[in-house]
Amino acid sequence: MDNTTDQAPGSHHPSPNHPAPSPLPPAAPLGIGALLGAAARAADPVVRGLRDEGLDDPTPCDLFTVRDLLNHLFQVVVNFRALAAKETPDFSTTPDYVGTHGPDWRDRFTDETARLAQAWSAPRAEEGTSGAMGLPARTVGSLALIDLTVHAWDLARASGQPFTPDEHAVRELVGLVREMAPMGRENGVFGEPYPVPPGASEFATLLALTGRDPRTSTPTPRP
Repeated sequence: MDNTTDQAPGSHHPSPNHPAPSPLPPAAPLGIGALLGAAARAADPVVRGLRDEGLDDPTPCDLFTVRDLLNHLFQVVVNFRALAAKETPDFSTTPDYVGTHGPDWRDRFTDETARLAQAWSAPRAEEGTSGAMGLPARTVGSLALIDLTVHAWDLARASGQPFTPDEHAVRELVGLVREMAPMGRENGVFGEPYPVPPGASEFATLLALTGRDPRTSTPTPRP
């Protein structure tokens, strides 16, 4: 007796003897160190494209010049490297990193951001909590990721440069910023959200959640 069944050539229907393959598990999220490295590489061309004579130009961050925003980014990079090691950061003052590093400040930015990514790639960097607020370490690392990604756009807008963020970093941040934005607005870190049309990109949504108008091509004073 012939027990074969009629099947189209090349078809593979599950059977008791040949069950359907199990679906692949979802990909593990990238580590914060890898995301910071990617975000730093995306920001680096913008920083290197800044002109010394434009350091006093305004940015989309209210009351921040290009120099001020660069010094803030340096401060974030240095202090969040300490947070990766569960050490105490010092945000009490913002040193003039650009002035201190002289003409090599662009190279120093590249070096410092690479060290930041390396610090957050350490085996136990994402374990436990970090910082005075006792936030999960991965969340703390993501705060530096926000600055590298969003402030790179600020600097690009201030200097008339293009900027393409790392898509993995943006995907990591949209949900986090949506969750943390109310507290950020209470603390004056974010402005009121801008409306975005249906179908807006993830990056446009991220910018709008932080109080930035993603449509603007010139500096607009916002927090």
